[in-house]
Amino acid sequence: MRILSLNTGAARPLRVGTRSVLSAIGKSPVTGPVNVAPLGLQGDEQADPSVHGGLDKAVYAYPVEHLPFWQAQRREHGASLFDERLAPGCMGENLSIEGLLEREVWIGDELHFPDCVLRVTAPREPCFKFNAVMGLPQGGRLMMEHLCPGFYLAVALPGRLEAGQAFTLRPGRRGLSVTEAFAAKRIKHLR
Repeated sequence: MRILSLNTGAARPLRVGTRSVLSAIGKSPVTGPVNVAPLGLQGDEQADPSVHGGLDKAVYAYPVEHLPFWQAQRREHGASLFDERLAPGCMGENLSIEGLLEREVWIGDELHFPDCVLRVTAPREPCFKFNAVMGLPQGGRLMMEHLCPGFYLAVALPGRLEAGQAFTLRPGRRGLSVTEAFAAKRIKHLR
């Protein structure tokens, strides 16, 4: 398990249909070590801390194993004419990770890095901003159907992170996996 890319972004206007909203969903890779404090990565912003950010959603991790699915969906629905690769940070994630899927991690588990510890707090819930940046009006629905939300992390031990770092998973109380927590939200959402 490792970080393939570390991504940050600034809040800026995002075009959603005919309106413009403030969003920091657009993330770009950064090189070198990045400080991680209780509210997230240095240089990263959240436009709406009531939904993304804060102590329990300071960092967002997304498994790169899901990217081929999103590439295929974009191509199938006309959001991408070619088989273009999705760039790191395209899901709005801070950590593009490899080797750990939602079904393998539980709420309360910890990701231990060489100089930092992050605790899993919740699955991501898709929103209209995600649909807009993916070019898929049904993007949130697809994320719910395919149970591929990624997950939010709280900073249990501040420190530094860097692309390429390996990490280990330390089990928490093991009540609900991220997939189970997201599936429960999906059932509630579909009612």
